[in-house]
Amino acid sequence: MQSEDRYAFDFGTGEPVLGYAKIMSDTLYEPARGYGFLSAAGLTGIRREGETGLGADFVIPLEAAFRVDVPKDGLYTLRLTIGDPWFAAETTIKGPDGQMLLHQLRTPPGYIERFSVTLPAAEGRILLYFSGRAPRLNGLELVPAPDACTVFIAGDSTVANQPADGYPYAGWGQMLPAWIKPDAAVINAAASGRSSKSFVDEGRLDRIWARMRPGDYLLIQFGHNDQKSDPSRYTEPFSTYKEHLRMYIDGCRERQAVPILVTSVHRRYFDDNGRLKDTHGDYVIAVRELAQEEQVPLVDLAAISMGLFNELGPEGTRSIFMWGAPGEWVNFPLGVSDNTHFQERGALRLAELVAEGLKSLGLQPLSLYLRT
Repeated sequence: MQSEDRYAFDFGTGEPVLGYAKIMSDTLYEPARGYGFLSAAGLTGIRREGETGLGADFVIPLEAAFRVDVPKDGLYTLRLTIGDPWFAAETTIKGPDGQMLLHQLRTPPGYIERFSVTLPAAEGRILLYFSGRAPRLNGLELVPAPDACTVFIAGDSTVANQPADGYPYAGWGQMLPAWIKPDAAVINAAASGRSSKSFVDEGRLDRIWARMRPGDYLLIQFGHNDQKSDPSRYTEPFSTYKEHLRMYIDGCRERQAVPILVTSVHRRYFDDNGRLKDTHGDYVIAVRELAQEEQVPLVDLAAISMGLFNELGPEGTRSIFMWGAPGEWVNFPLGVSDNTHFQERGALRLAELVAEGLKSLGLQPLSLYLRT
């Protein structure tokens, strides 16, 4: 069922629940219809005899994508019904640009989970990607969420949404939506290779300002590329670096939004004694100073990540960073050894730590929006 303010779909093989449009395993997207799966591959429709309601039948979406066209861009709350009356299931859902919405939700036999998350529509559509060892999709509702808060993120490649053809490469901002309740949505504007300066010069900060509203939040993490020697990115820690970061802070305050500084996550470099090296130096100190000078909330991800990486050590941190053996990952057949960027499981762990750091700030209402 579709209307101006509600989309409702019942997945499976039985009769649709009242008020829901039926989605079978062969209901493919067509522009005239405005919704459907992008491919029938990996889809199976199931009905459990003797059961009723949305939990009675479902589609098994193995590596499947579902599209819904919406009349305008903005925030929408997604309400999902997931589970199986007879068997255990495990479902993962990603949104646009590979943002993690739900990670490995495990439902026991007979348990039907209701899960909600708010996400942005772009170019008149919402795309959802389903995976997992035994995924289920029973029901889906989509409603506009004009009053939801937005958590914007500005940053570099360690934060950014990374393309599917680079999987399992991921930024922590890409994983953060999994720790946000449906009262808020994450818009991750971070981009690989950017510094606090180049992000402004390319107009990326202006695009955040165009969408920001009073009461929104902006997480700001730069430093990795401010160290680079090329003039388009380089900033000096205690002068131009701080000056550029003040642009983010001042812009938020002008719009009655809340800036939150985040110190740079550490790289994976250890000394001969197995202790993590600090490769950011004065850039981390400058952010800490600026937070005090401007009375801005600070998530000290440098300190948090140093604690985690020292705990894991040189070998254990390979499970955080992009370290893969030849043949281990489809997209990196020759293997990869990257001490700066994260594989998905590492990005998930760091996103959880960022969410915990945000919770510890005690900011209201942000603390109420976090699943920690």
